[in-house]
Amino acid sequence: MPTALITGASRGIGRALALGLAQRGYDLLLVARSADQLQAVAQEVQVQHQRTAHLLALDLTQPDAAAEVATWAARQAPAGLTVLVNNAGYGLWGRFEQLNLEEQLNMLQLNLNLPVQLTYALLPQLRQASQGYILNVASTAAYQAVPSLTVYAASKAFLLSFSRGLRYELKPSNISVTCLSPGATTTNFGDRAGMGAELQKVANKVSMTPEAVANAGLQALFAGKAEFIPGLLNKVSAGLTSVVPKKLVEKIAAGIYEKYL
Repeated sequence: MPTALITGASRGIGRALALGLAQRGYDLLLVARSADQLQAVAQEVQVQHQRTAHLLALDLTQPDAAAEVATWAARQAPAGLTVLVNNAGYGLWGRFEQLNLEEQLNMLQLNLNLPVQLTYALLPQLRQASQGYILNVASTAAYQAVPSLTVYAASKAFLLSFSRGLRYELKPSNISVTCLSPGATTTNFGDRAGMGAELQKVANKVSMTPEAVANAGLQALFAGKAEFIPGLLNKVSAGLTSVVPKKLVEKIAAGIYEKYL
């Protein structure tokens, strides 16, 4: 059976991607920090789609996490992987110099270093498949600087650029790379980022469900698309960043996010 590995699979978009891949006939390797939440997702996978899910509860901000995941994946899927989903990540809201530096570096380890390390470690396993896929989950924040989400937006811009370059390098191979860039989504992102209730209320007015994001992302992945932004509003807003002067884009973003600081 084809096997997919998903990081950050315990909730939100990661959970929805896991269920979507199980529905498409994939056995799963699910990785996240919370063992209890992973177990709940595994039960959903088994009950709803009759697929197998192997679980690894691990703090993915640790420097050796990628090596541990790769070793575990090789044991669980000796025939190789078909899909790698780099989904784990979080944001931090606030002024750069007022946020805890160590926490920002942890965020960079998860959002930026882990996808690079894990992709590097798992490429040999992906090459074993007749057709392999890598899905990197970025954000519409990747397309612009976002004051008060400064480091988060920069990390997602890196992931988008990494996806584009890697896709080109792997073009002659059997591995396709897709970057999924959602906008506001009804997950725990705002709580984890430390966003206030008023800002989250504004975001919720334009939020998509994790299931809608995941379904659109998987369709884009298996269609071989380079990158995909789900939702018309998100597509338009990201598209405008390429034609509107950057200073104006940043001013608008600051007006939204800094208003509630």
